[in-house]
Amino acid sequence: MKGLEIAREYFMKEALPVLERDHGEMLPFIAAGLVGAGSECMGYDDEISRDHDFEPGFCLFIPGEETVSRRDAFLLERAYAKLPKEFMGIRRSLMGPVGGNRRGVIRINEFLKEKCGREDGELSMFDWFTVPEFDLLEMTNGEIFMDNYGLITEVRNRLSYYPRDIMLKKLAGQILLMAQSGQYNFARCVKHGETGAAQMAAFEFVKASVSVIHILNRRYQPYYKWAFRSLRELEKMGDAERVLEDIITSGNGPDRAEDKYYEMEDICTRVIDLLIEQDLTSANCGDLEKHAYSVNDRIEDSELRNSNILMGV
Repeated sequence: MKGLEIAREYFMKEALPVLERDHGEMLPFIAAGLVGAGSECMGYDDEISRDHDFEPGFCLFIPGEETVSRRDAFLLERAYAKLPKEFMGIRRSLMGPVGGNRRGVIRINEFLKEKCGREDGELSMFDWFTVPEFDLLEMTNGEIFMDNYGLITEVRNRLSYYPRDIMLKKLAGQILLMAQSGQYNFARCVKHGETGAAQMAAFEFVKASVSVIHILNRRYQPYYKWAFRSLRELEKMGDAERVLEDIITSGNGPDRAEDKYYEMEDICTRVIDLLIEQDLTSANCGDLEKHAYSVNDRIEDSELRNSNILMGV
């Protein structure tokens, strides 16, 4: 059973009855779920994941002190700490008395401040470019099992993905990097005999491609550890994961360089097809760089449109 399922069962069977019996007056202000850092919040946990920080824990989200007092928060923390130390054969973590800062009782404003720098989750245009993408994912991943107050759900819905102009700026920059590293620099590095530089170009191409494919699926990309795993789940171009993996795991000798170049061209062609399908480009060619600038031209905000195309990278 996955960690998310275990957390849900633990909350429903062990925690919710206690909250209803002993803390009914606070129930209208509580949200519960499993959100944030950890492979279990993305559904990626397996047996290996259980070697650290794995427990039948969950998050109890509460609003600020103007709504839920310190005393009431303390009572909830104590109730959380008293929950069974073992559930479904899995022991609770001993990292902290209330599950550490990743689990247990968490103020919503403090959670948002940690993840995006804003206690209300209201991001300016500048904020969207400075908050790490994996933090945006950790604010919106996992599952909320119960939300009587509604605030955490409202913020998660609002931050579920980039606003259109932000998305286009990030997409344009990453497409340009794909063009420069894959369609242009990789082959030139090989011809110069710079195999190390060629491999770096291949890595840059794959890194940009992974980002582009996530954007075209309107999904936040997890940090590098889970990027390829995430690719396999995406509806659009999910099978590109195999080709991209081959590009960065094989060498650049004469027997492979040409094949790798054509693999990159295949990925570029498929990206162009998706750009056309989603009406994100007006270019009509196989030159990915021209499509990058065409995507940038779709940005409505003139200041953002006229800023450096790599601003969102």
